[in-house]
Amino acid sequence: MPAQSKPELSPFGAALAGALGGCFSNAVVYPLDVAKTRIQALPSDVKGKRKNELSILSVMLRIYQKEGISGLFGGFGATMLNTFSMQYAYFFFYSFVRGAYIKRLTKKLPPGSKLPALSTAAELLMGAVAGALAQIFTIPVSVIATRQQVGRLNGRKDASPEGVDERRNESFLTVAREIVEEEGVTGLWSGLRPGLVLTVNPAITYGVFERVKSLVLLSRNNNSTKMSPGLSFLVGAFSKTLATIVTYPYIMAKVRIQARSADSEDATEHNGELPLPNGHRNTHNKNSGAIDILKRVWRREGFLGWYQGMQAQIIKAVLSQGVLFMTKEQFESWAVLIMVFAARLTA
Repeated sequence: MPAQSKPELSPFGAALAGALGGCFSNAVVYPLDVAKTRIQALPSDVKGKRKNELSILSVMLRIYQKEGISGLFGGFGATMLNTFSMQYAYFFFYSFVRGAYIKRLTKKLPPGSKLPALSTAAELLMGAVAGALAQIFTIPVSVIATRQQVGRLNGRKDASPEGVDERRNESFLTVAREIVEEEGVTGLWSGLRPGLVLTVNPAITYGVFERVKSLVLLSRNNNSTKMSPGLSFLVGAFSKTLATIVTYPYIMAKVRIQARSADSEDATEHNGELPLPNGHRNTHNKNSGAIDILKRVWRREGFLGWYQGMQAQIIKAVLSQGVLFMTKEQFESWAVLIMVFAARLTA
């Protein structure tokens, strides 16, 4: 049978393919990632014209003008490490859980019968379990990457009205050490609770993707198990857009928690055009949770305040996710070749 002519990827192989694809897709759109993080981290205290003009392109342009090309790639190394570890952990746990579920389901079927398509509920549940496990193991890197993207002030708030000239680009280990010194080890797990809630995001993304993919392949009636790169991009973009709209308020709250900029009262002292870097010492928000942040945003801006920066999030997420789904299948093909080659070497 055609579906059995090629070796099936192990959880390790699927995880590696997903992680490499994730790094590649995020690297392609990385300046967008920096800009959307700055927008999301902007405290709701900052009102008026500046906030209304924070389109992703205008923010990218101002970052380039004030900080140069390096500003658009702040925290690149930490973000790539975070992307690789998160994607690897997610794809590993997802492939492992999904494979175990399919094997268990296959044993209950009569011999020779065809495995039915998994329900959307089953795909979502498996995605949520995989996402929760991945979050627990990888969130410290995410916290450090977010702090590096947002930046940190030198401590002289009056030195530059825009806060840009006072930016310090700190190393991965320096940021990690400062977090531990100022907030304790638990500071590395800032945003874990909203992160666990947000496991429904990849769950929705991959659940919808697999469901739509199954429907598309069934409609073709040609026993194909793969979609074209272009179709994979479109289905991936649709899946990620839907997941982003549903979960965005918590995405915004998580970024503010990790950046320690959530509704900071001190933010009103700065008059910069860019979302400002913060000193990480922010006692006002030290114990702010996602619900507290969303309540304050609701009181100050209403429902629309929950979706500050969503356009930037969707643009970045759709492009990144579409590239991820396209490259993941290519990396899977390469992973199969590597596995076959490795098997021959050890034979």
